[in-house]
Amino acid sequence: MTSPYYAGEALAPEQWFPLRTRAIFDFCKWDVQCEDHSVLSSFPLLIEPATALLLNDAAERLAREALAAEEEILERPQVIGRLGLPREIQEVLQEAPRARVELREPRVMRFDFHATKEGWRISEVNADVPGGFIEASGWNSLFAEKTPGASALHSTSKLYAKAILDAVGANGLVALVHATAYSDDRQVLEHLARCLSAYGLRVCLLSPSHLRWRERRAEIHSNFASGWPDAILRFFPAEWLPNLAHEDCWKAYFRRTSIPVSNPGSAIVLQTKRFPLIWEDLHTELPTWRDLLPKTHNLSDIKTPPDETWVLKPALGRVGERIGIREVTPELEFQKIMQEARKNPKAWVAQKRFEILPIMTPSGKKYPCIGVFTIGGKAAGFYGRIADKPIIAHDAQDVAVLIKTATGGTRA
Repeated sequence: MTSPYYAGEALAPEQWFPLRTRAIFDFCKWDVQCEDHSVLSSFPLLIEPATALLLNDAAERLAREALAAEEEILERPQVIGRLGLPREIQEVLQEAPRARVELREPRVMRFDFHATKEGWRISEVNADVPGGFIEASGWNSLFAEKTPGASALHSTSKLYAKAILDAVGANGLVALVHATAYSDDRQVLEHLARCLSAYGLRVCLLSPSHLRWRERRAEIHSNFASGWPDAILRFFPAEWLPNLAHEDCWKAYFRRTSIPVSNPGSAIVLQTKRFPLIWEDLHTELPTWRDLLPKTHNLSDIKTPPDETWVLKPALGRVGERIGIREVTPELEFQKIMQEARKNPKAWVAQKRFEILPIMTPSGKKYPCIGVFTIGGKAAGFYGRIADKPIIAHDAQDVAVLIKTATGGTRA
């Protein structure tokens, strides 16, 4: 497979710095620096229209299959115990399964695609609380203004806001639930609040502890707001919910509710990296998943110590944390990961490694990843990241993903 993407030209500082300022003030992109380097790339990632169509089609098929699998899993509590979920969540799902996925919930997912010599592969689905809204909406559109011959595809945030509007109706009250201590989470919710407000919806930014559930509906309990939300937008990881002090603050996320919750807590059954380990027990057909996701195994299935052909992943890891690849991950860190995985193997998986195709950029050789959003099962925009090594972790840069037009695009 030849590289399906390439780097565009880097913007000069007199163009790039004003763009970064607009990202901060227009789109709430506050975390523009990570340690001693910029989070935002100074060049875009360019793809052909045919590549965009291929990725969108694959993401939509993955989403359809995933939701069908989730529905089956929730009807078969016996398989939930093999997914590596926190005990409290496992018990709630097993004692009171939701029975089916609510179609009116604006479900949002992000599938992370990587180009390899064998074709496209995915590393995971972010089905619980996917990030990247600011970048897929703001940074892509801003960079498109400065890149002749290329365009941004969708504003993911606007599509999400419209889906919530369709679910609750005009003037509905939307509770934006998040971890209020983290500014990188707050910026996403401030950005989405602007989009929701632009559609005439009322918004209230809250911690999950500010909500109390009564008869399948939530009520706001705080010293700064009150009311009964018509919908909840959750940007608080499902596995953190049991840490809340009161059961009536969190258990309802995993049960049927009388209002739309995006995303419901049941999304964690897809978020866990142990999802592939139960495929053989499901009746749901998963042809696209089987084609694009590398083989995934229990650690006990590997008879020898993992070599460089394996990737160790925690079942509920995020932003590339605690991922171990021998000869890529620093050796001391890899040994710590191995120790943790051996101590609690049911919370880990071993996945066959694929070789990401690197590209040459104005900043040297880089490894790209394209996240494809789906909302309600429909493709809804691209989120690009690019790293110095073949692990897309917290220190990867956000890179604008633009669609090349017939007349534009210059290879770097």
